[in-house]
Amino acid sequence: MLSQEDNDLLTHSGPATPMGQYLRRFWMPVLLSRELPEPDCPPKKVTVLGEDLLAFRDTQGRIGLVDPVCPHRGANLYYGRNEECGLRCVFHGLKFDVDGHCVDIPIAPAGTNRERLRIKAYPTREAGGYVWAYMGPPQNIPEPPLLEFMTLPASHCYVSKKWQDCNWVQCLEGAIDTAHFSFLHMVVAQDEAQALAMLQHAAIGAQGEQNARIRWVRDDPMPRFEINETHVGLTIGGARRADDGQLYWRIAQFMQPNHALVPSAFPGENYHGQTFVPVDDRSCWIYTYTWNPDRPLTEQELERCRRGHTVHAEVDERYVPLRTKGNDYLIDREVQKKTSFTGIEGVSEQDAAIQDSQGEIADRTREHLFATDIGVVRFRRAMLQAVRALAERGEEPAARGFPRGYTMRSGGWVADQGKSLSDVMMERFGHVQGVVVPRGQEENA
Repeated sequence: MLSQEDNDLLTHSGPATPMGQYLRRFWMPVLLSRELPEPDCPPKKVTVLGEDLLAFRDTQGRIGLVDPVCPHRGANLYYGRNEECGLRCVFHGLKFDVDGHCVDIPIAPAGTNRERLRIKAYPTREAGGYVWAYMGPPQNIPEPPLLEFMTLPASHCYVSKKWQDCNWVQCLEGAIDTAHFSFLHMVVAQDEAQALAMLQHAAIGAQGEQNARIRWVRDDPMPRFEINETHVGLTIGGARRADDGQLYWRIAQFMQPNHALVPSAFPGENYHGQTFVPVDDRSCWIYTYTWNPDRPLTEQELERCRRGHTVHAEVDERYVPLRTKGNDYLIDREVQKKTSFTGIEGVSEQDAAIQDSQGEIADRTREHLFATDIGVVRFRRAMLQAVRALAERGEEPAARGFPRGYTMRSGGWVADQGKSLSDVMMERFGHVQGVVVPRGQEENA
């Protein structure tokens, strides 16, 4: 349970809020690179952290993220011409480059002061199939986070995004809550082979290393949690009873301020993650990514992602899921009775249904939490402490100083009882925080 003050502090992310200022200290994705497919293509409207912006790719392939309002008489640059390394307003022809500089004023004499007409522009970079932006203080720009999928060839990855009609925090909390899989994503079938076949849409069902992990998750709904702090966030390990007296660990990663990795992959399997970017306080974009560090993804795997698999939703041309609260996620009560716990198709859609059902902004003052919620509790505590440290004492987020600390993995493992989360991390990943050496840099490690 949170106080109303803490809930507001956690969930309000507009430019004038403490959380909004905190999030702006980090790079975050604002578009898929393929949404700006070629030089001088049409610009894209972008709303992020409560701010309306305009993105465009110029003649040289550079990306601008700018204030869409022309400073002459307020026309919207969305209707402008993207030409010859700049965006030209169609009202009176003023032209602006990716850095916001006014580079041409055809209605004014030579020598007119162009600098006073500069528009706001945020730094951008492309990595991992996304356009990343930094919206914080320009005098202190950190290096972007180096998530593992960003270090791999494009053939090893699939990236997408999906719209969600609720506050970003409850989406992220769902991602790091590894206890709910015993219910929300479970199937009714008791036969292990049948359950495995029915869960192919979930990471837990797409198994490269065959084991009884579905049964272990179904039969033990009360995992015992350990949580370790990392340089960039939290490692959240939940241990369930497995066979032969061992424990099945599902290990999630939270990385500041808005990244989460899925706790499912065994060695050789695909990894999955999500980044939650507020549009405003009542909606968000969730950037989703799947990668395999050892090999390219197969066409079958890519098609599975496109059709909705694990973190990826089945979306339309605007990246809005086909199953949303507007159509009750196409819930099938007969399927719910006989086949799956929810009657809703897709892990992503099942998550969205419950997260949206908590309200546009979840009311955490009414909660009654249990021991299995400890990961969510620790996430909230870490975020509130960090936001207050910045707002009240001017302390910059420490995670910004560890871009390679984001090159980490989450996943599953089976270990003997009595081993700590740190022991399991060393067995599974060879590093207590799950950090791996970026591809191609092994000799420098």
